[in-house]
Amino acid sequence: MSSDSSSASLSVDTPATSKAASARKYIDAVLEQSFRHLFGPTATPEQPRKHEVVSIAKLTTALSAYLKKNELKEVKAAFHFSDEAHLGQYRQSGEPYITHPVAVAEICADWKLDAQSIMAALLHDVMEDQGVTKTELAERFGPKVAELVDGLSKLDKMEFRNREEAQAENFRKMLLAMARDVRVILVKLADRLHNMRTLGAVPTEKRRRVARETLDIYAPIAHRLGLNNTFRELQDLSFANFNPRRYATLEKAVKAARGNRREVVGKILEAVQRSLSEAKIQADVTGREKTIFSIYQKMRDKQLSFSQVLDVYGFRVVVEQPLECYMCVGALHSLYKPVPGKFKDYIAIPKVNGYQSLHTTLVGPFGTPIEFQIRTRKMHEIAESGVAAHWLYKNGSADLNDVQKRAHQWLSSLLDIQSEAGDSTEFLEQVKIDLFPDAVYVFTPKSKIMALPRGATALDFAYGVHSDLGNQCVAVKINNELLPLRTELKSGDIVEVITAPYSKPNPAWLGFVRTGKARAAIRHYLKTMRFNESVQLGERLVDQALKAYRLSLSDVTPEVWEKLSLWTGNRNRQELFADIGLGRDVAAVMAKRLEVLMSGREEDDEDALSNAGTSTHHASGAGGAAVVITGTEGMSVQLSPCCRPIPGDAIMGYIGIGLGMAIHTADCRVAQRIHRRDPERWIDVAWAPQPGRLFDVGVKVLVKSAKGVFARVAGDITSADANIVHVAMDENIAQEITELRFIIQVSDRVHLANVMRRTRANPDVVRISRERPSEEPPGRHDGGIRIDRERADY
Repeated sequence: MSSDSSSASLSVDTPATSKAASARKYIDAVLEQSFRHLFGPTATPEQPRKHEVVSIAKLTTALSAYLKKNELKEVKAAFHFSDEAHLGQYRQSGEPYITHPVAVAEICADWKLDAQSIMAALLHDVMEDQGVTKTELAERFGPKVAELVDGLSKLDKMEFRNREEAQAENFRKMLLAMARDVRVILVKLADRLHNMRTLGAVPTEKRRRVARETLDIYAPIAHRLGLNNTFRELQDLSFANFNPRRYATLEKAVKAARGNRREVVGKILEAVQRSLSEAKIQADVTGREKTIFSIYQKMRDKQLSFSQVLDVYGFRVVVEQPLECYMCVGALHSLYKPVPGKFKDYIAIPKVNGYQSLHTTLVGPFGTPIEFQIRTRKMHEIAESGVAAHWLYKNGSADLNDVQKRAHQWLSSLLDIQSEAGDSTEFLEQVKIDLFPDAVYVFTPKSKIMALPRGATALDFAYGVHSDLGNQCVAVKINNELLPLRTELKSGDIVEVITAPYSKPNPAWLGFVRTGKARAAIRHYLKTMRFNESVQLGERLVDQALKAYRLSLSDVTPEVWEKLSLWTGNRNRQELFADIGLGRDVAAVMAKRLEVLMSGREEDDEDALSNAGTSTHHASGAGGAAVVITGTEGMSVQLSPCCRPIPGDAIMGYIGIGLGMAIHTADCRVAQRIHRRDPERWIDVAWAPQPGRLFDVGVKVLVKSAKGVFARVAGDITSADANIVHVAMDENIAQEITELRFIIQVSDRVHLANVMRRTRANPDVVRISRERPSEEPPGRHDGGIRIDRERADY
């Protein structure tokens, strides 16, 4: 009895114990699901915890070589703060968590980063994992260190729909921070490098995801900043973790081949050193071995076998002065025969990341190709360390070396992309496009060199100079020859951009531009232009609908607009007009609501409001003039391709949801079908007395099959001041009568009648008539050719 009662008493939860158990379950769930940190304290260690004292003796020894004593003291204070904050936390390897910030700081010390960067490396996780505020860090270590740590911290307090959105937004935050201060990305790359070195303790799925992210984003950033040692190590570590079997196979093969190559390498090395000594050039000559990933990449991209890739021997020659680099080339070319077309001068024209060297390929003993890189010691240091070479942070860019200036220029261009990108995911995609590994070098008319990604077009060049230049671009001259905007550029091209103030970006440009800056600028302009045009259309539609109540927009007071905005949920009047112009709201409903508000009736006439939504056509036609169409409204008003209306045709307008207004002819079969299904979205429209453009119209011509008949008919059309933009004809031309189908540009129906009259006078013409695409059988325009015109380009 007593035992039963005691056991029963154990199973009963008091409110306190129940609350504690609930809290434990919640914490366990959060820890299990959290992915805020790669190896953070939220993860359960895979291996037993290792209780050890972490020392920074190695770090302080490295720092004492270039930091002052007071700076060393600040670094030690940052370590003690971080050590205390991370107390009791462990990595998945079982090591105390503080080992990670210390290792990151040691990598930064190898790059000779300044004291503030080292402190940020030690503190880079305290805000994210321990809830330490930016204000607290600024008070303890200064605002600069606090800014660096903030730039390195993830946005873990925000809600995201999925992991991809979270990654994109965090990446955007980091890139914008590094655009303000490049040290942010240097510390982040050191953080990622140490994480990749210790990725073995992480679960396989996560390991592959992190390796893919590193290969796609962080390795290219390291390369773009000239951190070539880091770039190569990140590539190899990513490959080893993403595809461990292939990495192990290639690593084994490379070790086996190394012994077989030793004799050939020794013979080449001896011959090169002797040749340079005879030329009285002091140089260090070393063998250069390809990384595992670069071997795999070359095998995959060029479809080569392992032996074919490894048959190429690589050597590096380091001299003192730039002139000696060119003297080395002469000595080496006299020793072995050069391979034609394989000499590249990156000293005169450096790569986009500041890399400088001479590259040449020679045919060595036994017919083996030998690749040489020839550079000075300073060039070698920059080639390996890039923007981090002898890093001493300065506020003014005048104190930076050439590579650091190039890095700052690229980082500042990210701000342009950010300001014009729609969201974080789009921004991430644009930056990925911009992280190009290869480049072409072209010249402005004033002989300034510009680097662009391989495959970049003349339009990319225009946007690379300035966004406004790209927006107003109408044509380009490449090497003094007028060419289309989509023309791909080659190194050495001289590019001149021709602009016109009336020009604006074409949506078709997005189909061929290559750079992220150009793509972001075009998208931003099109979104802004469509919004503005939709506002103008919506304003006209509301003004027209108000005429049914003998009112106009000028009669509406600001107080009434404010009440209407509260009712619709729009932030301002422009948003309301844009929604109407895009068909998301109905102008008649808004007009009725405005009439109710202006009449002073407190109660809403709900019946009238609901009826207004189904009487748009009546309201727009009964009260006053129709909406006037000029043809120059832009993307908010489209002339439907199913009937190709031109001035003089009876027309009507259809407002689709989110699509703006489409103009149809009154007898268009497609429009009649839509009208029967959706009659409330049609409004009265009319042509302006003098439209501001030419209009496309289809013409069908039956002609006698004769030599030169096409040229004569085309001459008749153009002699009537019409422009031919497209022509198609019957595939079977062996018949007596042939059908030619033209799309021509005319000003109105009178102009079209003159064209048809002039063409009908041709004795070869049997019949000519206007053609509407909606009346044609399927496939009639297949095989048509667009005449000497790229509308996306001009």
